[in-house]
Amino acid sequence: MIPQPHSPGLPALHNSPQLVAVKKNRSAAPLAPAALRRLEKLARAAAQSSYSPYSEFPVGAAIVCASGKIFTGCNVENASYGLCNCAERTALFTAAATGERVVRAVVVYTPTPTPSSPCGACRQVINEFGPDAVVISVCDGPDRIETTLSALLPAAFGPKNLL
Repeated sequence: MIPQPHSPGLPALHNSPQLVAVKKNRSAAPLAPAALRRLEKLARAAAQSSYSPYSEFPVGAAIVCASGKIFTGCNVENASYGLCNCAERTALFTAAATGERVVRAVVVYTPTPTPSSPCGACRQVINEFGPDAVVISVCDGPDRIETTLSALLPAAFGPKNLL
């Protein structure tokens, strides 16, 4: 987690005493442009902590939960490639480990000229906690992808299929 100062009108980082609550349902109002800019900045900063000695492809992610708490993550590679973890899942697992269960938005940063959307495994994990989440991919170039998880993973298998 990369500490950042609180900005007015924006949910605070999960460990900040200035936590701003947001609606706790999946149909919460869209995030304000300032909130999205902050998430983008946090995702870019999270990539700085990436452990990617094999791919040399640092990725960062920032998520905001229904509680208003924000979590960041970076990719963590392993010599046994199958044990690598993506930035999105690092952020999601950190949130889940603190008791968060609903994700409103995911922002992913890649150091590329064009944006990259989350991999299939990350899409599935986002679906577990944010089937209605907004997913934004940013990069070093001017382009961006702004979509929803349901558009990235149509007819997704998830908790509703088991309950």
